[in-house]
Amino acid sequence: MDVLKRLWRHWLLGSAWLVLAGCATWPGTDPLQVSLAGVESLPGEGLEMRMAVKLRIQNPNDAPVNYDGVALTLELRGLDFASGVSDVQGSVPRFGEAVLVVPVTVSAFAMAKQVYTFAMGDRSKVTYVARGKLAGSGFGGVRFESKGEFELPAGLAATPAAPAPN
Repeated sequence: MDVLKRLWRHWLLGSAWLVLAGCATWPGTDPLQVSLAGVESLPGEGLEMRMAVKLRIQNPNDAPVNYDGVALTLELRGLDFASGVSDVQGSVPRFGEAVLVVPVTVSAFAMAKQVYTFAMGDRSKVTYVARGKLAGSGFGGVRFESKGEFELPAGLAATPAAPAPN
């Protein structure tokens, strides 16, 4: 009986490896192109800030990408900043695009870290990384990452004036 159990386990393990190898070599799929399309303020509670982040998702493939939920995390200046989820459902058409809105939350601690690094560091530009997942398409969904930077207005980018001597 022990031999049958071992054979069964080996067969299951071998089958799992073949399935995973087949999925890993799926031909013709390019990664989704994701960019930040906008950010709008939402009402917050207590010590948190809420925003609606708009993501433009472009599908460069010959098949639509159906999704049933989205998760998003944002980094600013190399620090965790905001995260959010939405149970939105839809599809990004083949060779098409869609705009998704994901509500995110920024904690008071994350905001304080950003203010501190902004005051102490380079103020001319802000780098960001948006990472997320569209759930419901294949095994574990479709993951995405978008990186970029933006320039701050001249008044914000200037270094603070030194205090005048008495």
